[in-house]
This record gives sequence, structure tokens and C-alpha cells, in this order.
Amino acid sequence: MKAYIIITVIIFSNYLRAQKPLDTIYANESKNVALFFPESIRQGITGANHFVFTYNREKEQSFGLLQATPGIESNLLAITKNGKIYSYILKYKKQLGELNYFITEEESIGMEYPTTIEQSPILKSQSLHKNRVKYFQKFSGYLLKSRDVSIVTDRNKGLKLQLQKITYNGSEVYLVFGVKNNSEIDFEVGYLKVFRVNGNNRRKASYQRLEQEIVYEHSMPNVVEKDKSNRFVIVFPKFVLGKNEKLEIELQELNGDRKLLLKN
Repeated sequence: MKAYIIITVIIFSNYLRAQKPLDTIYANESKNVALFFPESIRQGITGANHFVFTYNREKEQSFGLLQATPGIESNLLAITKNGKIYSYILKYKKQLGELNYFITEEESIGMEYPTTIEQSPILKSQSLHKNRVKYFQKFSGYLLKSRDVSIVTDRNKGLKLQLQKITYNGSEVYLVFGVKNNSEIDFEVGYLKVFRVNGNNRRKASYQRLEQEIVYEHSMPNVVEKDKSNRFVIVFPKFVLGKNEKLEIELQELNGDRKLLLKN
């Protein structure tokens, strides 16, 4: 027997007749602007890709980090665990006067009310997860239909690795790769890791290398056979590189010393 779930969401606000002007939060690419909410964040969405709001989707936390690159103003909509809705105007600013915003419940513009929920929280979470995976799969497949254009390439011992495309979509960033094996030996993939790098590794005090969390892999090969090539997509939570940051990608052979390194 099929179960039909109907969820009606009503947004209630005390400001329907005369909503107060939204406060403005400024951000840039070189610093993290922290937003501390009175409850853990359930959802946070920006209106434009050059503003990125990151928060912990796996473990409940009440703060998020905002970064931006130059562009027109946008907005942030955030919903906390208790259903409170918060909305702010976002603007890019080269010099920031404030790096931490402590948000109170009085700043909420309204409430979100689920009026009919016939599904347990665990089942609902599983359903949302499956829907996300299906979307990642569909969009990654669409990206692989595009022609392969190299952004950056590395070659080593008959192997070639290319970063071919970087695409922002929703709250994720998609990286399209191509790998080709012109050697006489199959290449068994040990791992592929992506890092945000800030500073110079010769100056250890200022050098940072932060590994990015992978949320989905599409058509990632376990083995690249000799004289064969593969294209695949890796999905990450959306991030924006700062002015002095670079992207580094490592592809390491399993039980071997062959390694490819991309620096963008």
C-alpha cells in the first residue's frame, strides 16, 4: 500500500502588513563572517552564487559562515530548528567592520509551520537523502554530456589528469574531471582529495591546507585501465576561494607511487 504524504507549509509573520526593512550583512572573500543564531540552523540559502553560506548539515550547530566575491547585492534566508525564519540583505564589501553577528529571536521575520506530517523524522530524513542523491546523479550526468575542456592538467608516468569544469548549483559545487592512462599498467585509484590552500608551504606559520568534504561521487573509477580514459564528477558543499587561496587536487595510486597533482 502506497503512503501519500502531504505537507503544507504556512509562513506566518507579524510583518505582513508593514514588514520592517531587512538588516544588511557584509562579507568578502578573504575573511569568514560568522552568524550565530539562537537555535541550530536547519536550512540556509543565498540568492546568488557569489555569496556562500556554509553550516554543518550533519551535526546540529547554531552558527554558519558567510563569504562573498564581488557582485551585486543578494539575500540570505535561514530557518532554525524551531521553525523561526530569518532574512537579511547581503552585500560585498572589501573592508569589513564586523566579523561576528549574534542574532536574537526578535530578529525573526516569522514562523514556518508544518501542519500535517505523517512521516517519522527518520523516514523523512532517508527520503530527503535519496532525493538529494537522485538530483546529484541527474545533474552530474548532465555535466558529463558537455565536451571536455581542460582548466588545468597534470601528467606523470603516462597518466593524465584534468580538471575540466567547475559548476555551482544550489548549495553544492560540482567538479568535472578527466583521467587517461597511456601507460602499460592499469592505474588503481587509491584516493582523490581536494584541498583549499592558503599561503606558501615554505612559510609554515601562514600555510593552511584544508581538505574539502566530498558529498557525492559520480562515475568515479576504481581502476583506469591502460589505454583507457574516464570522466567523472565529484560534488562538494559550495565554497568560494579567497583572494589568496588556491585549489589543489591529488589523485594517488593504490599500492603504488604514481601520483597526480592539480593546482588551480
